[in-house]
Amino acid sequence: MHWLHHTFQVYPELAIFLTLSAGFFVGNIHIGKFSLGAVTGVLLVGILVGQMHIVISPNVKSVFFLMFLFAVGYSVGPQFFRGLKKDGIPQVVFAALMCLFSLVTPWVLSLLMGYNMGQAAGLLSGSQTISAVLGVAGDTIQHMNMTADQKQTLINAMPVCYAVTYIFGTAGSAWIIASIGPRMLGGLASVIDKCKELEKKMGAGDETGRAGMRSAFMTTTFRAYKVSDGSIAKGKTVKQLEEDCLTRRVRIFVERIRNNSGLQDASPSSVIQEGDTVIVSGRREFVLEAGNIGTEVVDNDLLNFPIQNVSVFVTKKEAAAKSIEELVRRDYMHGVIVQNIVRGGIKIPLFIGSQIDKGDLVELIGFKGDVERAASKMGYLVVPTEKTDMVFVGLGIVLGGLVGALAIHIGGIPLSLSTSGGALIAGLCFGWLRSEHPVFGQIPEPAIWVMNNVGLNAFIAVVGILSGPSFVSGLKEVGFSLFFVGVVATSVPILAGILMGRYLFKFHPALTLGCTAGARTTTAALSAVQDKVQSKLPALGYTVTYAVGNTLLIIWGIVIVLLMK
Repeated sequence: MHWLHHTFQVYPELAIFLTLSAGFFVGNIHIGKFSLGAVTGVLLVGILVGQMHIVISPNVKSVFFLMFLFAVGYSVGPQFFRGLKKDGIPQVVFAALMCLFSLVTPWVLSLLMGYNMGQAAGLLSGSQTISAVLGVAGDTIQHMNMTADQKQTLINAMPVCYAVTYIFGTAGSAWIIASIGPRMLGGLASVIDKCKELEKKMGAGDETGRAGMRSAFMTTTFRAYKVSDGSIAKGKTVKQLEEDCLTRRVRIFVERIRNNSGLQDASPSSVIQEGDTVIVSGRREFVLEAGNIGTEVVDNDLLNFPIQNVSVFVTKKEAAAKSIEELVRRDYMHGVIVQNIVRGGIKIPLFIGSQIDKGDLVELIGFKGDVERAASKMGYLVVPTEKTDMVFVGLGIVLGGLVGALAIHIGGIPLSLSTSGGALIAGLCFGWLRSEHPVFGQIPEPAIWVMNNVGLNAFIAVVGILSGPSFVSGLKEVGFSLFFVGVVATSVPILAGILMGRYLFKFHPALTLGCTAGARTTTAALSAVQDKVQSKLPALGYTVTYAVGNTLLIIWGIVIVLLMK
């Protein structure tokens, strides 16, 4: 054991990877539906490893933290700036007000409890489940006019308060939003009914329950039918059949026909006769709802044709701000099926009335020529790649850090975004630039995951290891009453958000719950809400508020320190 202890002290990088490995393992342990999560697991393991008094350069955590913040900004940048447009302003204002509650509540509680600025920052970080506050607040404390020992004492206090308040911050947020939230909005049954009503208005179909399953998870199907005497297709052209179905909000396509002339691709003017075999494509529920086209058959030759599944980054006005119903009526969308809409990493409910926004990632399926034609009209065809544009990433972090390092002095107090705040703002701007000009700056999703998760958790690992020796004494200083203070700090902003959504902004209940989860940056709460109300509609309120909430809550790490000075 002495050898192991000595080795970790000499090679602290091994201690970091030990903390990451064990922390992710601990964080993924589930007791029922509850788990600590990777961040809390890594922090607690880091505190244990830190008992070996391992010295790590603070530059290590700074590198990982800057990488994490840039990735956060890059991911939410398109939605952040989209929210500043007219139709997104109410959600932006809602998120800003809720974030204000998230700042003021921990601040007031810290004053009442006599906490110092490090403890206040830890309370803010844990109760609002925004781990990045630890880094931003720590950077701000480092610029304060005080001794190195005083700074370190304050910085060491942050993970103590974070660890104590984070557990309820995560589990409590999901429980309050998903369980108490619907009751505050008229009752769970009422919220479910209102979700079904809105789904129906958006073109989800009837009220049998199948409508609630019409989401991005539904698959596309291609089926062969032999046209019989009573078929709705008999004697019609392909165009007439497709338009007749579309009047019933059933979007299908006739792709190929086998008739007396042989096998051929369908054209709009092709006439369908009794005895012909046709290939019909569309989302599964639409093909089933189309009506009696004929008897389904297995025709291997007719069904054996290539289709392409592509993702399109929406950049053009031709597609942006259009509903699915408006989009599919465009000539260039013939033969093309919208399979998924992903906005800010969240799948959006796929109804006829669902709106496509600039920056969305839309998955299309159809013949190669058809989907490429549609992609050229909608935006930029995403070509799968494993390469990250490191010129873009490196330049963004450097420029953001340089801007953040600039400081102005007011009353002798240096005010700056710090390099971490600058990296976040740079990520927002560079993410938005990528959405406007997607020919450069690509960061594949796996790389984003690494930057987000490894970046944050490596930072947390170093924080835990460095604060480990003083953790127990710090916990004794704040006392176990901190847990209950954290419960209040978590609950008040969420309850205020639900009340604002209902009475001040008069949002639809599903939108209120989604906006509240988004402004609190709690994806677990979004999933819990969707399960509770039996609808994917809350996701419509999540993306913009998540972008605003993630940005403001991180910046509050600077503000809480200045308020407590």
